[in-house]
Parts: sequence; structure tokens; C-alpha cells
Amino acid sequence: MLGAIEAGGTKFVCAVGDDEGNIVERIQIPTTVPEETMEEVIAFFQKYPVESIGIGSFGPIDVNKESPTYGYITSTPKTAWKNYPFVRAIKDAFDIPVGFNTDVNAAALGEAKLGAAKGLDSCLYITVGTGIGAGAVVQGKLLQGLTHPEMGHILVRRHSEDQYAGKCPYHKDCLEGLAAGPAIEERWGEKGIQLSNREDVWNLEAYYIAQALMQYILILSPKKIILGGGVMKQKQVFTYIHNHLLQLVNGYVELPELSDYIVSPGLGDNAGITGSLLLAQEALLSKQTLQNS
Repeated sequence: MLGAIEAGGTKFVCAVGDDEGNIVERIQIPTTVPEETMEEVIAFFQKYPVESIGIGSFGPIDVNKESPTYGYITSTPKTAWKNYPFVRAIKDAFDIPVGFNTDVNAAALGEAKLGAAKGLDSCLYITVGTGIGAGAVVQGKLLQGLTHPEMGHILVRRHSEDQYAGKCPYHKDCLEGLAAGPAIEERWGEKGIQLSNREDVWNLEAYYIAQALMQYILILSPKKIILGGGVMKQKQVFTYIHNHLLQLVNGYVELPELSDYIVSPGLGDNAGITGSLLLAQEALLSKQTLQNS
């Protein structure tokens, strides 16, 4: 049996399941402070004979296995979790293999193996919600360099009629600062769900997201783009994104039919937790390979 943790800024989803992504049981735990949240996390997994646990976590996190702070949540704005040794806490409790990556990378893995990009060796998963983040699978592997991708903080061109300063505490008007859920609410004075009928709201949102997609397409050339998160539940924004993207690309590269290329998650809200189960599977296989070598 495998364990999975999707660690978000507002809640932790914990689940047990199998290596095909089937979930046996799952619970949600509020994200408060590590002492409280992790006590409940550990108590949940103590009920099951889990062989490994996969973690898809909010970040930034340290995913460099050669680093002394590997497995840590690092410079997060959630101050109680800053420099928290996440992997070590799980290993101390269970002494089993632990897979560790970002929540969006986990979701990308889930969608690549079992969701909207199943059968493809590359995809891009982007979540647009409280923040904006992205994970990428390239040639069948999660993209990682010096650290994990932070695609939500790229710079985009400001719309000529948009006077909003931006919400990001680091960059103000980066993509996340202009297009994440809190930016929509602060700019327009209401939550996105209350603005469903406002064409101007979603056309502006699409203007920024399409710019980001153009850059990701030109750099990574993903075979499928999956847009998840709470903001993307406003399905009308997809058409606006398609229109802006076609104008931006302007025929420079040939794109597939956009309604098939830029899609919602095939796994719905389970993309992250399913991907975390797959991280657990990878960690277990890695241990078994080392033992047999």
C-alpha cells in the first residue's frame, strides 16, 4: 500500500492507495502550524501498512538530493513552515522511502501517467488558484534543474488598461501577481466565482495566461497543456485564452487544435494526490533497485 500527501497552503490531502492511482481512503487536514498538521498526518498513516509515501508540497522546496536541506520547505510566505524539514519528519515517523516534489509537479506526473496527457511523454500542468504554479514532464521525466520550475513568477506585458499594481509580495506584477485568484479579487473587488458573467474580467485574465502559455510553448514545446486550479473552473476563460494565444503566436509555430491541446485536468481535483501516489511508487522502486544492485 502506498501513501500520498498533497500539501497545500490551506489544506493537506492525505490518501492511501495503489500504484495504479486507485485511492482507498483520503482525508483533509487544515494547514495550520507543523506541530498540529503533521500530528494528524502521521496519525492517519499509522493506521495503514504503507510501504512508501509520496509528497507533493507547496513551495518553494528543496528538491536537490545532494543539498543539506533536501526535503525542506524553504522560503515560503507561510512563516510557520519556513525551513521545515518535511521529508525528515515523515522518515522519522515511518522509516520508509519518501518521494518529494512540488504539488504542481506531482499533478503533472499524475496527468501524464493517468490523466489528460496519458500516452504522451510530455505535458505541462498549470494551476491557477491562490497562486500560480506549473510542473512539466519532459521526455517522460519531471523537469528539474537547479531547483524545481517556478513558472508562475514569469514577467508578462501589462495590459494598457490595467492599472492594478499586482499582488505578488516579491515581484508585484508578475504572472501570479496579476492573474492569481487573490489578484482577481483585489482588482475587481469580488471573488472570481461572483464575477462569472463579466466578460472583461475573464478576457483580461486570459490576456495574461495566454502570454505565459506562449512562452512555455516556445521554450518547452509540451505535447499537452493542462490548466487546473480554482480560477480555471471558470470554463469560459478557455475560449478567451485560445483567442489571445492565436494572436500572440501569429502563425510562428503550428499549434494543434487548441480545444484538444489546452484542456482541463483529466483527473479533476485528484491530479495532485494521484501524482503523489506515483511519487511514492517511484521512491519504493528506487529503493528496491538499490537493494537488488
